[in-house]
Amino acid sequence: MMKRLILFSVILCFTMNAVAQNKVSEHILSLDSLATSPKARISDVSWISGTWKGEAFGGKTEEIWSNPLGDSMMASFKLVADGKVQFYEIEIIREVKESLILQLKHFSGELKGWETKDETVDFRLVKINENTVYFDGMTFEKINDKEMNVYVLMLEKNGTKKELKFNYKK
Repeated sequence: MMKRLILFSVILCFTMNAVAQNKVSEHILSLDSLATSPKARISDVSWISGTWKGEAFGGKTEEIWSNPLGDSMMASFKLVADGKVQFYEIEIIREVKESLILQLKHFSGELKGWETKDETVDFRLVKINENTVYFDGMTFEKINDKEMNVYVLMLEKNGTKKELKFNYKK
């Protein structure tokens, strides 16, 4: 009887975790609002650190991630098109409740904030493995030590969602 109860508990936990994760697009997962993020440490995503460059939105992108320190990593992002900065982002990945969260704020080229003073755009951890980190709406995929893809779920003006791929190289 005890073995059946343990087996049922394991199956129930696995099923609840599988239901909590929803595939939104080819590379993007979401997490149900009541679901708990998996356990993870900042050291699990240390491979993201470095200076990454790519192209997107008709311009050049640069994303610079620090090494883990103080249970967090920080980054700056900028998009330059037609020789001018279009926008910046300040990003962090930090440990919260034995898991990770990615938070960011946007700024215009003149450093005027898009979000209110106390508002951040938050991406809860959905799933993590050796080479891929799935946040709710954003995925980091390690191709090799010098290349990664970042997939972001963007909301279009017509209300549809579209997956954007940022290919970065060190």
